[in-house]
Amino acid sequence: MDPSALEKLLAAGQDNLMLRFGLGNAYLKQGDYTRAIDQLRAALRHDPAHSASHKLLGKALAAAGRQAEAIAAYEDGIRNAEARGDIQAAKEMKVFLKRLQTAPQP
Repeated sequence: MDPSALEKLLAAGQDNLMLRFGLGNAYLKQGDYTRAIDQLRAALRHDPAHSASHKLLGKALAAAGRQAEAIAAYEDGIRNAEARGDIQAAKEMKVFLKRLQTAPQP
């Protein structure tokens, strides 16, 4: 999805978890990691335990080369997902976390 349509909704006063998550996802797909990170953090302010936002935040941080922050995002996401019983999201984030932790650091 084109983020400009979602940005218009935000500018019109709509601000909710799914709008911020959608913007974060759209920016991530475009490779605009800074905006993706900002929007996903905003989504997590709406719901700090939203598993999908944690997963995408970790992915965006990793893509931006911010490995330590990505690891922290995944660890937080795993804790929240497990607390909510979102086992599949926790498993996925554990795989991403392990990849980051074993990847050679620049």
